[in-house]
Amino acid sequence: MKTAILSVLAAQAATIAAVSVSGSAEGFATGVTGGGDATAVYPTTTDELVSYLGDDEARVIVLQQTFDFRDTEGTTTATGCAPWGTASGCQVAIDQNDWCENYEPDAPSVSVTYDNAGTLGITVASDKSIIGDGDSGIILGKGLRLVSGVSNIIIQNIAITDINAEYVWGGDAITLDGADLVWIDHVTTARIGRQHIVLGTDTDSRVTISNNYINGYSDYSATCDNHHYWALYFTGAADQVTMKGNYIYYTSGRSPKVGGSGSTLLHAVNNYWYDNSGHAFEVGDGAEVVAEGNVFQNVDTPIEADATGEIFTVGSAGADCDSAFGRDCVQNAFGSSGDFDSTSSDDFISDFSGYTIASAASTDGLADSIVSNAGQGNL
Repeated sequence: MKTAILSVLAAQAATIAAVSVSGSAEGFATGVTGGGDATAVYPTTTDELVSYLGDDEARVIVLQQTFDFRDTEGTTTATGCAPWGTASGCQVAIDQNDWCENYEPDAPSVSVTYDNAGTLGITVASDKSIIGDGDSGIILGKGLRLVSGVSNIIIQNIAITDINAEYVWGGDAITLDGADLVWIDHVTTARIGRQHIVLGTDTDSRVTISNNYINGYSDYSATCDNHHYWALYFTGAADQVTMKGNYIYYTSGRSPKVGGSGSTLLHAVNNYWYDNSGHAFEVGDGAEVVAEGNVFQNVDTPIEADATGEIFTVGSAGADCDSAFGRDCVQNAFGSSGDFDSTSSDDFISDFSGYTIASAASTDGLADSIVSNAGQGNL
């Protein structure tokens, strides 16, 4: 009997260990603890999930199933517009906040019917760890929303998919707006109407986005070619973002868009872009980007022309980063792609001084490593 009890306890301990946070954040979000050592909870309904995510308790929330929010809040039929045409592969747009009238007044009007649940993500409160168990933690039809001063949040090893993919303004997978100390790690996003990850206009400080699979393949695209245009959008005031080890697949633009509403420090290191039919980086006013040790394969335009922000693209290995990073920079690598042209400037690197900076590996063998490691189920 004693042996049997010990066996049960050992099995329970193994289960708990299997669903705890794996590893630790590098870069700006170093030190994030999320729900810490709080006793894990295991939601079984969409209502339970929403409650755990939004309450005032420190939580370790383990997802062991699919949470399908589609049809939980009804649908809306309204008049939208078709800025990129009405062919079967083109996204059309919901007329959110009169977007069609303000930005696409000449686009033909179309009827749109979209799922209401997707248009606003689930509110996530401070001190939360959201962890998937293996490859079973999936949220369908609704994203996550970290806003209004929340802090100390870990999102790891889950998938967020199928949010009104046909419609621009159909919803985002992960939204930050005024959040601090956030780690998004080993998350898969796919078939999203708008942004896979978006940082709003309020400051999002100490954010690390690592080892994620941003899957841009979709039946609906603003570029009408199955490549998703709205991928990663970092345009807050005084944002601090580390991007490392992410697999950014089948996009056509804004992956990422950086700057435009304030200053943003972005360290993009050891990421892999594959099969982008348009541009990867879009660098606007206020952006300060260091892009090192990344791999671009079949990417027409690694950076959109006429960048108005600043980006250091490491044309050659050397000591350019030493004063702020404490090490040499690592060159980027390109295969069947454009390059960064003459966009590089290191005048601003001192602005990264005093922050915790992610390490950088050589690009040799990096693409295969990222593909096998990124996203849900690959901890």
